[in-house]
Amino acid sequence: MRGTACENEFYAPTAFQTGDGSQQHNHFYQGNPVVSRPHWIGVVPREADCFEQRGAVQGLQRALGEEETLARTQVITGPGGVGKTQLAAHYARAAWTARSIDLLLWINASSRSSLITGYGRAGVEVASADGRDLEGAAARFLAWAETTDRRWLVVLDDLTNTADLRGLWPPAQSSSRGRVLITTRRRDAALISPFRQRFSLGPFTPSEAHSYFTRALTAHGPVPDPGEVDVLVTELGCLPLALAQARAFLVDMAFTCSQYRERLEDNSQALRDLFPEEGSLPDDQDNSIATTWRLAIERADRLTPSGLARPLLEIASVLDPNGIPLSVLTSPPVLTYLVTRRAETHTGVEDQPTGHDVMHAVRCLHRMSLADHGSGQPTETLRIHALVQRATRESLPGVTREAVARACADALLHAWPPATVHDDALATMLRANAEALMDHAEEALWSSGCHELLLRTGTSLGECGMPQLANAYFTRLTTQAEARLGDRRHPEVLFCRHLTAWWRGVAGDLSGAASATSQVVAGLAAALGPDHPDVLAARNSLAYWQGAAGDPRGAATATESLLADLHRVLGPDHQETLTARSTMAWWFGITGEWQKAATQTQELLYDLERVLGPDHPHTLAARASHARWRGTAGAPLAAKTALTELLTDLTRIFGPDHLQSLGTRGAIARWTGVAGDATRAADDFADILADCLRTLGPDHPYTLTTRSGLARWRGVAGDAAGAVEALTVLLADRARVLGTEHPDTLAARAGLAWWRGEAGRPDIAARDLAALVTDLTRVLGVEHPDTAAARRSLLYWQTPAQDRPVMDVSAGKFPTGARRPSPPRTPQRLGTPSP
Repeated sequence: MRGTACENEFYAPTAFQTGDGSQQHNHFYQGNPVVSRPHWIGVVPREADCFEQRGAVQGLQRALGEEETLARTQVITGPGGVGKTQLAAHYARAAWTARSIDLLLWINASSRSSLITGYGRAGVEVASADGRDLEGAAARFLAWAETTDRRWLVVLDDLTNTADLRGLWPPAQSSSRGRVLITTRRRDAALISPFRQRFSLGPFTPSEAHSYFTRALTAHGPVPDPGEVDVLVTELGCLPLALAQARAFLVDMAFTCSQYRERLEDNSQALRDLFPEEGSLPDDQDNSIATTWRLAIERADRLTPSGLARPLLEIASVLDPNGIPLSVLTSPPVLTYLVTRRAETHTGVEDQPTGHDVMHAVRCLHRMSLADHGSGQPTETLRIHALVQRATRESLPGVTREAVARACADALLHAWPPATVHDDALATMLRANAEALMDHAEEALWSSGCHELLLRTGTSLGECGMPQLANAYFTRLTTQAEARLGDRRHPEVLFCRHLTAWWRGVAGDLSGAASATSQVVAGLAAALGPDHPDVLAARNSLAYWQGAAGDPRGAATATESLLADLHRVLGPDHQETLTARSTMAWWFGITGEWQKAATQTQELLYDLERVLGPDHPHTLAARASHARWRGTAGAPLAAKTALTELLTDLTRIFGPDHLQSLGTRGAIARWTGVAGDATRAADDFADILADCLRTLGPDHPYTLTTRSGLARWRGVAGDAAGAVEALTVLLADRARVLGTEHPDTLAARAGLAWWRGEAGRPDIAARDLAALVTDLTRVLGVEHPDTAAARRSLLYWQTPAQDRPVMDVSAGKFPTGARRPSPPRTPQRLGTPSP
């Protein structure tokens, strides 16, 4: 940034040698200078219009004003455009005006020769050095600064290469009377020492950005709408340089904030068309936003490992600016892209980059303040300003942009943990990156059909306990698939409909899921043939929803019929065949054939251990099912023992906070209660709830299920009033999270009515159950087991107390609703295996 010369001394002109051997004139004294105090050397950039008195101004004043501190040098680091030079210039002028310094030396530190030139000039003017020996004059000045009793401030602005300061560091010892300010994008460790302290500078805070932009616009016209200002400064990332140039553009073009924001949000608009031309920049600025970062990227790309910083930034440019997991950036698809891209831009470089090379490139971007590398967190990430991303994307040719998008999609899939690994934080981060990729390069994700990433993103929503969002996501994806593939009967469209139906059921619409899946089966069979694996998988889903919707006997029969086809087409050991056997056993158990279910699950368990191994998630799930049916068949203690052994293995494999571990603890607590110890069961559920709240959050479906179990066993233990209180709150939360007609919300109403009766209000219990039966009949159907259970409860509480049958509530057999199995697994494309 250029400014106005502020010379205030007279000197005799002379010629001198520059660092490259040439001669310059009219800059240095020869012989003894004529110097008065205070003395100003160099050109300090003028203060920007509407300079913002941001918090960093006071922070820097405090850092440099502490006499007792060892750190006499403050290194202001930050990305281009955050106002490093303006901050240093403001401090320098304030110190000069307050006469707290006798010498102000401002040097452009973009090269070693400019450093020597600046020091040499100071050596001539204040230390009687010979201007014909520039390096000697620079050394003379540094020696003078170390020994003088005068107060001085040296500002080294825009330090580009840390190595340029070798042998040229200003004195930094505590005995010195001077202070040093360095502005740089670099964050190298060499810049910091006990005598040199980093002062990190970022964008404005939202309130600072609002204040600056409002004042800057008001100086040229009416006061802008505060809401529009807030939205626009957020879109610009609160970056001071972007705000200044955007303000100039708005004024020049007579735009309102909303008009400018519309153009900014239009990705077809290039950055060069959204900010002033180079010759019209405000505040004597030299470079536009795009040029500022282009130069920084070129510098970063020259750092070791050469040629990796730019293509890595290209990958990052289409992902989430708020955090890209490093596991994505070091994945094989990204490494493959880096090899190809570096070969295009750096001929002769043939070595294959490794994950370690990528980490070095990440640090290059961090050192140049083009991105922030967040280490020390459970998931290491790279963060990048959205405008840096946009400038990078705009420099990409169309073919390269598609290659970037495909590499990012494959990399996100590679980094995504399987459904059995419970890591909601990582899954949330990966979804955010996938959504950013869809925003920037959606076309590339459909160039060869529906990319698997599009499916994985929606499935992740359901796996993390948000089935309603998963259903909405796949509803939109199905519409997109129909529009892009042009045929509602296309197999990929039908698979999207399959997933939509699946999460519709998980979200609570059981009959709707069964009906929609039936249509999917018919469509896939017509398109692919009845024996295609995707058709068989859809039939498996249909049988599941048939049972969940209230026909467990029909579901068992349908699954039994399906198994014959699965054996014939896929073989007895295929995962879909094994899953169908598990589902069939479940529905036989629900129909009351507990021993048959236990036997079938035991046989399945042997095959799962043989085919998948003892630690596979499906094997572990089969162990839980086998224990359940043993307990239901009359051996609750045996079930509890088997589940306790299972919990040990789950904790070893997945950890204590995994959803399967928490679910198994809940099953153990249930069988503890059924075995006769209701108080212990309630205490165990209370402990599980604390862990669920810590790991899953208050609205996760299993957290809500755990609260239901806690309320139930509190009631069985004798605290009916406590059960009513807990279920009242739970009912409100389930209605809010799941909806009023979700089966779990209706089950909470059934439980609440039951315990109100047990608490001494049979009249209210009967009233609530009558209303519930009406709603269950409408939502689930008159024949659904939950509807039948509610009718039995209604009859029970309508019966006079002396005539009511004795209910064995300790065994958990009171009629509050049928149980449904957890979905066996999300449907997968079997005809085209996922990566």
